[in-house]
Amino acid sequence: MCSAKQKLSQHCPKGGGRDWREEVITGGSLKCVDLNNGTNGWASPPGDNFNLRGPNYFTKKTKIPSGEWLLQPAGVDWLRSNSKLDHVLSRNDNRVMNALKKSHSQGEFLKTFVFAVNLQIPGRDQHSAVFYFATEQNRPLEPGSLLYRFVHGDDSYRNNRFKIVNRMIKGPWIVKTAVGNYSACLLGKALNCYYHKGPNYLEIDVDIGSSAIATAILHLALGYVTSVTIDMGFLVEAETAEELPEKLFGAVRICQMEMSSATFVETTPYKKLISNHNSSKVQAENNEDE
Repeated sequence: MCSAKQKLSQHCPKGGGRDWREEVITGGSLKCVDLNNGTNGWASPPGDNFNLRGPNYFTKKTKIPSGEWLLQPAGVDWLRSNSKLDHVLSRNDNRVMNALKKSHSQGEFLKTFVFAVNLQIPGRDQHSAVFYFATEQNRPLEPGSLLYRFVHGDDSYRNNRFKIVNRMIKGPWIVKTAVGNYSACLLGKALNCYYHKGPNYLEIDVDIGSSAIATAILHLALGYVTSVTIDMGFLVEAETAEELPEKLFGAVRICQMEMSSATFVETTPYKKLISNHNSSKVQAENNEDE
C-alpha cells in the first residue's frame, strides 16, 4: 500500500500552499488531471503499480511493488518546436526552474534538486514530453544513495543504469500488441541519451529518433494517442544485492493526450528568450549583438 503522503501526492495540489511545485504542477498546457478518470492530461500513478527487483532478486528473481517514489512530481510540459529541444532546464523561459528560482529569491527551497526526463519525439514538428521530479521540501539528494551516484556519475555509468518501465492502462489492441501491457527497457542502451547537469538539477534528453524501431512504435501509438493511457516509471537499475530493492525515482501517467495541446517553443538560434515568473516573451537579437 502507498503511504498517506504518497496518496496525497497523486492528486493535483490546491492553491494557498508554500510549496514551489504547486505553481508548475497546476500550470502548463498539459494539465494535471484525475488519476482514474482524467483525459488530455497527466497524473502521478502510485509506485505500487510497478513491480521492480526485490531484495532477493539476484537469488530468487522475485519482484515486488516499488512503493513510494524517491522524488516528488514537479509538473509536465508538452512542447512543440521547429527543431529538437535540448537542455530545456537551461532555457530562460523554463517555468519549472523559474518557479524554483523565485523561491530561492525568497530564501526558500535552497537545497531542492530537480530531475527532468525529456522524451524527444521526431516528426514534421518536433515534440518533447518533459517530466519533472524534485526532492521533497528543502532536502538535497541523499548522499551515497544509488540515485546520488547516478546523478554524479559519468555518462557511461548512467547509460548502463537509466531504466524505464511502462504499464499500458488503456488503449486499442494494436498499440498494446506493439508496446506491451508491461515492459522495461534500459533507455541508455536502446536510445541515445544526453545528460545535462547543473548545480541543482539533472536533465536527461532521450532521442527517440535515434532508433528506427522506437520511432515506428511511437508513431503507431501517437496515431491512437487520444485513446491511450500509459504509466511510465523511471529508475536507476540495481546491479548488486546491496543496491536492492529497486525504487522508482518518479512516475507519470499520460491520459489520452491530444497532440494539439502542445505549447509552441521557439528554437531559432538568433532569438533570446526573456522571462519572469509570470510570463515570457521572445526578443529578436542580431547575432553580432550576442
